[in-house]
Amino acid sequence: MPVVVEHVATAPVTRLLAVNGRIAAMHSVDLRPLASGTLAQVLVEEGDQVDAGQVLGRIDTAAQDAIVRQAMAGLDAALVAQEQADATYARSLALGPNVSAAALEADRRAAQSAMQEVARMTALLEQAQIQLARHTLRAPFGGSIVAMSAEHGQTVDTAMVLMTLADVSELVVETDVDETYVGEISVGQTAVMRLAGEAETRTGLVRTIAGRVDAATGGLALKISFDAPVMAPIGLTVTANIVVERHDAALTVPRTAIVTEATGTAVFLAQDGVARQQPVMVIDWPVARLIVTDGLTEGDGVIVDATGISDGQRIRVDTP
Repeated sequence: MPVVVEHVATAPVTRLLAVNGRIAAMHSVDLRPLASGTLAQVLVEEGDQVDAGQVLGRIDTAAQDAIVRQAMAGLDAALVAQEQADATYARSLALGPNVSAAALEADRRAAQSAMQEVARMTALLEQAQIQLARHTLRAPFGGSIVAMSAEHGQTVDTAMVLMTLADVSELVVETDVDETYVGEISVGQTAVMRLAGEAETRTGLVRTIAGRVDAATGGLALKISFDAPVMAPIGLTVTANIVVERHDAALTVPRTAIVTEATGTAVFLAQDGVARQQPVMVIDWPVARLIVTDGLTEGDGVIVDATGISDGQRIRVDTP
């Protein structure tokens, strides 16, 4: 049977894991209203740059304004009542023995009750003012509006996402790896990336790794940061090669040379016109050439394609 033989030799080898991902901001947040109502103002558009604390929109406050005014009126009445109760108690104290102990105690209790009512109405007013402030949507940090779904006049509630704010000063690549390779990935590994539409590559590092595998997809989410700042739109496709391992000198063989049996993996060596099966240990990886960690020595002639080959079969070596 004609075969092609490759004489293995040591060479520097880098083991890579190829993944696809997308540009994302390291810090982003979906902004939801803190109160329900009608969206009276939308002050930004998609793509706008905003500062921390900047007003992004307002929900109609007519109903809440009325609640605030009611609370203020209640507090004013409570303050008047407290002033009157305090004055009555002060007069009773000034009369001394001319006022019975029971009357004095009643006046004291009335003054104390009035003070507590003022405290209660003050708390109600503060609560109403806090709720009023929630009708204003502000940027929690500086960044860019990367998505917008808010419309003037829209009825909103606290479950709705009105817009997405992202800090585009630090962009990363969001991707995931199959759970098969989870044990090979670690924070700090080098990555070589190419953005869609670009010819040059960029380098970076594995920045974060999720703490759990997604049960639905079997993927482990991770983020890759860039060594140098990048300007790119959110969502742009990126191909990345994560450097899992480097070998200064290693033996590799084509994946097609490997045969897998119940006893393990092996290759066929060409020896004096006969195919001889040779057990080997390899690092199984999704690439065309596999690193051989045991079973071969430099110079061994490995049959490149093991399809249809059996141990002891006579062969004829063809020139590739």
